[in-house]
Amino acid sequence: MITLAVDCMGGDHGPSVTFPACRQFLSTHPDARLLLVGLPEAFATWQAHERADIVQCSEVVTMDDPVEVALRRKKDSSMRVAIQQVKDGKAQVAVSAGNTGALMAVSRYLLKTMDGIDRPAIATQLPNDQGGATTVLDLGANVDCLPEHLLQFAVMGSALVSALDAANVEPSVGLLNIGEEAIKGSEVIKRTGELLRKAGESDAIRFIGNVEGNDIYKGGVDIVVCDGFVGNVALKASEGVASMIVGGLKNEFKRNIFTKFAAIVAYPVLKALMKRMDHRRYNGAALLGLRGLVFKSHGSADPSGYEHALNRAYDAARNNLLDRVQGRVAQAASVLEAAGTSSSGTGAA
Repeated sequence: MITLAVDCMGGDHGPSVTFPACRQFLSTHPDARLLLVGLPEAFATWQAHERADIVQCSEVVTMDDPVEVALRRKKDSSMRVAIQQVKDGKAQVAVSAGNTGALMAVSRYLLKTMDGIDRPAIATQLPNDQGGATTVLDLGANVDCLPEHLLQFAVMGSALVSALDAANVEPSVGLLNIGEEAIKGSEVIKRTGELLRKAGESDAIRFIGNVEGNDIYKGGVDIVVCDGFVGNVALKASEGVASMIVGGLKNEFKRNIFTKFAAIVAYPVLKALMKRMDHRRYNGAALLGLRGLVFKSHGSADPSGYEHALNRAYDAARNNLLDRVQGRVAQAASVLEAAGTSSSGTGAA
């Protein structure tokens, strides 16, 4: 039985989204159990389920709360209580749609980072042209990164992809850059490229070199590594472009009677395209590098999107993602240690 702790109060919509998503998730996962964390009054609309237990809290971390408020003042928040269930061993994974900064801070405070990892990273999937998905990390947890941090992201990302896709034991890793040539990019990127190549030579990862932004969607690489600033900009820009395309198509097909008729004829193709580009199918970002599993749902997710986040969290727990990440880190320990020592020496110089 896989147990998920769900922060039912997090996100833009709270229980109006999390409750329907949880009920649908339970109907399709007979071997799953949920710990629903929320305010007592919120459960007035919840219909009891034999595999769902209620865990009450007295506070909620809002989307606007600063990190210090979530950490120091709201110690009985739904977010913190949900993560505490993982720390106490009552759940294998926690899921929240709440404030990203607060979620990362509280998770790191309660669960701590695993040995060999300096900074946790946020990883998610983006759809690609091959009909699959490309994993990108970091997406905002770390704005400034040193080369050894990006190496750590590559190792953890490899563990994530191999855990969620049993057929992909050695996923390919690319370093996001302004060009494929090794001489391009900032000094941090150049140094990172050297570390990733050494890691590839020692079989810690399968590094294929530098990749550009459009390679995320071509499907030629399984994992794209970047710092949190670049990753977040790439993610938000992609979401904006997708929304613009979908909105533009709708407006053009509504223009007149002839375009509306064309829309009817093209409906099967448009429906397939919309399904393929539906961002809800890829909802659920993993917080990697912690001594416990935590997944972040998009704050504005609807019930369908939130259910997909629950699905990804469930798959990660079922496939022992935490053990796989720890195993990958242990396997790459010598490479990671050498990278840290080299960086310290460079900084001291």
